[in-house]
Amino acid sequence: MTDGVDLVGPPTLLDYLAPVPLSYPVLPAIGIVLAVAYLAGAIRLWATGRKWSVARTVSFLVGCLAVVAVMGLGVELYGYALFSVFMFQQLTLMMAIPPLLVLGSPGTLLLRATPRRGLGLLLLRAAHAGLRSPVARWLLSPVVAIPLYLLLFYGLYLTDLANWILGLPGGHIGLEILFLASGVLFTIPLLSSDPLPVRMGYGGRAIDLFVEVALHAFFGVFIMMSVTLVVDRFAAPTMALGIDPLSDQQIAGGLAWSYGEAPSLLMLLYIMHRWFRDDTRKAAAADRRADTHGNDELDAYNAYLEQLRRRNQPDP
Repeated sequence: MTDGVDLVGPPTLLDYLAPVPLSYPVLPAIGIVLAVAYLAGAIRLWATGRKWSVARTVSFLVGCLAVVAVMGLGVELYGYALFSVFMFQQLTLMMAIPPLLVLGSPGTLLLRATPRRGLGLLLLRAAHAGLRSPVARWLLSPVVAIPLYLLLFYGLYLTDLANWILGLPGGHIGLEILFLASGVLFTIPLLSSDPLPVRMGYGGRAIDLFVEVALHAFFGVFIMMSVTLVVDRFAAPTMALGIDPLSDQQIAGGLAWSYGEAPSLLMLLYIMHRWFRDDTRKAAAADRRADTHGNDELDAYNAYLEQLRRRNQPDP
């Protein structure tokens, strides 16, 4: 199954990047719609004289462009035939694209740019209701996001689940959508500056990433070292391209171990930077308050020491 296009011989870089006809370009269409909607909101703010970050805009649009490229060019066709390409797509959808989208702060843009009348007012009410709903709190909690994230690696490939889903009509596209959705759910609590129903502390975010990095590295090494195929469905099309399926699987494991770790480490560095910056800002604000109004704790401690001094002072 290669979306109706015959693939001949091992792919080259040009084959991966070549435009190809797709029967169901679902994710490229989603990427284009998101980019147009985001850009329309940003332009509306700029046109009315309100500020909106160019860096956020670039981040979100690059994320949308990555969705269109990775799911809409030749790489998508080879994702049906090669486990290594499918793994590259999964890693990109779950780990590389979500930070770009989340750092674009689309929720904040939605709240600022949507008109407060007509359909816009209904959209804003729905957005506020979603923020306050227990479902949103549940979906964005580590109890859901982390198990779902790991299930799409360990559960998908260490059982026969991948063979079964990829054999279903639309199973390949369905998994791609699930990869992107789970990556966004995992990334929002870690990086988002949008209004959220619950916000994790920086320590919790760092711990979540440490756990994810360790378990993800182990998964990559396991796939790379395996002497049997973990997904049989890729065996026949891989051999038809003149490539050894086990060698291709080792490449997939190497990607999971190397390429998969880089976005997580970058997110960890970003979180640590924000943690340090926020602590520095809070300490500076506390110093300013102390300079203006005094330090209640320090004043109380000094009063206590003065009381002890007077108590121990001998009577004249």
